[in-house]
Amino acid sequence: MSAEDVPGVASPDVGVSAEAAGRLAGTVPEPGVRKPDPLLVLDRVTRSFGGLTAVRVDHLEVQRGTITALIGPNGAGKTTLFNIVSGFDRADSGRWSFAGHPLTGRPAHRVARQGLVRTFQLTRVLARLTVRENLMLAADGQHGERLLPAVMRPLWRGQERETGRRADELIERFRLQGVRDDFAGTLSGGQRKLLEMARALMARPIMVLLDEPMAGVNPVLTQSLLRHMAELRDEGLTVCFVEHDMDVVMGVSDWVAVMADGRLVAEGPPHTIGQNPAVVDAYLGKRHDEPGTAGDPGPTGSGDARAIGDEE
Repeated sequence: MSAEDVPGVASPDVGVSAEAAGRLAGTVPEPGVRKPDPLLVLDRVTRSFGGLTAVRVDHLEVQRGTITALIGPNGAGKTTLFNIVSGFDRADSGRWSFAGHPLTGRPAHRVARQGLVRTFQLTRVLARLTVRENLMLAADGQHGERLLPAVMRPLWRGQERETGRRADELIERFRLQGVRDDFAGTLSGGQRKLLEMARALMARPIMVLLDEPMAGVNPVLTQSLLRHMAELRDEGLTVCFVEHDMDVVMGVSDWVAVMADGRLVAEGPPHTIGQNPAVVDAYLGKRHDEPGTAGDPGPTGSGDARAIGDEE
């Protein structure tokens, strides 16, 4: 069964948003380029582990209202950068801001309250709670979670009903009705990915960071996740995601940022990235253009985007 045979599942190429592309019109495809309306801005961010410098990003901006893919070889520093920005790790130096407000050094729960929410490559569900309970728990600012108000349920019953309605809307949106009351620990890997994306939306974020959302997901659910990402962008959210599948990157991204050895080595629209020499070097190594190798595609083919994806 193909993605096209499944009702409500997007075709393999979700497509770049014309509106999002317009927001980036005239932006020069080079690392660290300034964006017309950046939502997230990073300056001189570094992170080392012992003698290894995992992240050393001089400047990076993420344009509001777009889908930005963050790609690079294994060990490039992508997830570490996500961890720093989202408050799950601390940088050695640098600063970053979100929606014009400084976020440097803030813990994860305060970052989320600012409207910046992330998911993880390895899904983190509360296995002994149902799908609906996992969603309801993710809502921010619940009065019933505080000690004194908890004993006076009439004061927060209305808020609880509203949270339940929000959870039910997301269950329907992500097609999880069939597992609504199942323990999250019984879900398949793909269903957990859908649950984690839905749970991120319970906080009504301004921007979501998705760490390899397609990892371990079958092709049909991949197309469903891509459709959800495109819908989030079209609804005004900003999406930044880490991904290794270049077909996914080319099919849904409005902008691509490339990391290698902790540095930002390239940026640009998807169609320009596969031909960027810095990107080819990052994935295949500089030996691909040594004398005697010209015209020899080798085992991975030419240095275009698909070959880069195959190599990864």
